[in-house]
Amino acid sequence: MSTLTDTPTTTSPATRPARGPRLGGMTWLVWRQHRAAYWTILAATVIGLAWMVYQRAQLMDFLTGYGWPANSIESLGPEFEPYSQAFGRVSTALGLIPVLLGVFVGAPLLAGDLEHGTAKLVTTQSTGRLRWLATKLGLTALLIVVSTVALSVVFGWWWSPVKEQNTVLDWTSGAAFDTTGPVPVALTLFTVVSGVAIGVVLRRTLAAMVVTFGFAVVVQLVWGYFRLALGDTVTVTTDKGVLAENAFPTLPDAAYQIDQSYLTGSGELLGWSTCVHEETEQARELCLKQADVVGWSVDYLPISQMSGMQWLGASILLALTAVVTVFLFLWGRKRLF
Repeated sequence: MSTLTDTPTTTSPATRPARGPRLGGMTWLVWRQHRAAYWTILAATVIGLAWMVYQRAQLMDFLTGYGWPANSIESLGPEFEPYSQAFGRVSTALGLIPVLLGVFVGAPLLAGDLEHGTAKLVTTQSTGRLRWLATKLGLTALLIVVSTVALSVVFGWWWSPVKEQNTVLDWTSGAAFDTTGPVPVALTLFTVVSGVAIGVVLRRTLAAMVVTFGFAVVVQLVWGYFRLALGDTVTVTTDKGVLAENAFPTLPDAAYQIDQSYLTGSGELLGWSTCVHEETEQARELCLKQADVVGWSVDYLPISQMSGMQWLGASILLALTAVVTVFLFLWGRKRLF
């Protein structure tokens, strides 16, 4: 009678189950080719998130000890300066992300392969050139979206307790407007995809990086110039004169004043420098009376429009990104190699 003995079984490497999800095919190839840049982006994102979480904890401890929100922080001077400087440094770093990623990720993404001839290997594989292009763009875009969304959300969370204090960050400036909400995501995607297109056209990595840098700077300047045009200007007028102590209209908290003018009885607007050169107060008052000035007319943007302005601007940037992406695929079908 034979007896059965338990013997240990071994699993060959070929049949050993995989531990967790793994990339495969073209996705694995793209990740491996650009893993240094991708891991750098992820690591920098994690460090930035950790730093902002730490800074918010420091800010909240300070505000709680000061008695906020019962006590307004407007009266704070040097005590709040370190926290204000922290916002400035981080917002500056976040503002550089579109330029840095456009130059060091977007421009070389395809230009390097085209310059060194490795892109031609696509035609010898079972994967077509369009799938190769889609995988490169898709994986890079996914990484950028995840990174910028996380940074935008956490920076907005850090800034939210003092959002209505213009002395900390002016919400219409790039330091706040371009680093919160959907704007940083859309602005970064547009710059990176444009950098990819520049690289495809020039086919030289260094030249593409230089041109992309110039392009990214121009985009930042143009975007900053048209940023305020995304909002609907609100106008408030008064008829209590202009020299009395409470004659100037009271604007909402954190409102951004665009312009101010004198308002005449006929509804005409005069520049605020009207009669400013009169030597005495009595002479100035007489000058304003002769000009029929009855009050102020002030144009401003309320902070309540910030979210709508950001989504409108992001929609425009994403539409431009889609146009550049279509160009890349049309170029890729005929002239990629």
